[in-house]
Amino acid sequence: MSDHKDITNVDIEAQMREWIARFVVGMNLCPFARRPVEGDQVKIVVTDARDNEALLEALQSQLAWLDAQPPAKIETTLIVIPQMLGDFLDYNDFLDMADALLEEFGWVGQFQFATFHPNYQFAGTLPGDAENYTNRAPWPTLQLLREDSLEAVLANYPDPEQIPERNIDAMEQLGAAKLADLLQECRGAKPTN
Repeated sequence: MSDHKDITNVDIEAQMREWIARFVVGMNLCPFARRPVEGDQVKIVVTDARDNEALLEALQSQLAWLDAQPPAKIETTLIVIPQMLGDFLDYNDFLDMADALLEEFGWVGQFQFATFHPNYQFAGTLPGDAENYTNRAPWPTLQLLREDSLEAVLANYPDPEQIPERNIDAMEQLGAAKLADLLQECRGAKPTN
């Protein structure tokens, strides 16, 4: 993923915020995202990690930081990984190490990861299937989710098990070509300030 020499971390953060606005909130892929996004409770960290050890250190640091913050201040953190894991299979393999980190530091049951990648592909789908865009983002990303917060919003949401099916239907209605264009537009977003 090192083919972006002219792209700064500030640019990458702007691209991710555009993706959140257009996909996550705009298409309502996560019906629970609007409140923390509008409340400025979403932290985006662009890591310069170039190997698994450095990325695990960055994850540990951000998990410890998030653990120390009240949810009212920061609800979730997105760790954006532009320097590595560009291959989806490598990304998928890294997830086992990330889960092991949660176990090692006693964060199982407190935090979990949501996973996003430019080439995300669900098992049993083809690379070009529209439904994969529910988890496609401009850059490889790990979102740190608070399990207590997740359980609370799921408990008050009617038929939360229908969310993935509703999202797949929405992606299929838009079509893979349109979604690819929209994701590429997010990759072109520039900082606003």
